[in-house]
Amino acid sequence: MIALSLAISLAVPDTTHCTAAARFLRETQHMQALIEPDTINDWRTQQRLPGCRITAAGGTTMTLRNEAIRLYDRLRAAEWTRTPDPRDAPTESSLRFRWQQSDCLFNVTRDAMLFTDAEELVNEVLVLKPGENRYHVFVMCTAALPATVRDTFQ
Repeated sequence: MIALSLAISLAVPDTTHCTAAARFLRETQHMQALIEPDTINDWRTQQRLPGCRITAAGGTTMTLRNEAIRLYDRLRAAEWTRTPDPRDAPTESSLRFRWQQSDCLFNVTRDAMLFTDAEELVNEVLVLKPGENRYHVFVMCTAALPATVRDTFQ
């Protein structure tokens, strides 16, 4: 299987926060994964933080819901933990996990939804086995931050 590790060099964003997540997607989920630098709009700080994103494509014989559950169960088994203040969207198959000093939002989808070059590339190199359906995981990672104090009016 071809492992993608393309990184577009930009001065500020840091792709190191995506390394562990990309390794997990490649080795545990057997997905094609591409890391790119990015800036993340962070609701905790109200700032754009340096970070990275992973675009991944894989094959499954399960329903998308069951594949998402399996992915999140495997993350937990690999000792990823939920972030202290996740504010994620479980009904949309999006959950935030922490690995060491990185916080990552994982989002599982059936179809390519961003129409980016990265999606096109991982889809081109993915070879599906008979009976498999394509699915995608999009991950955004940045440096781990402490939980925020919430107002009671939020």
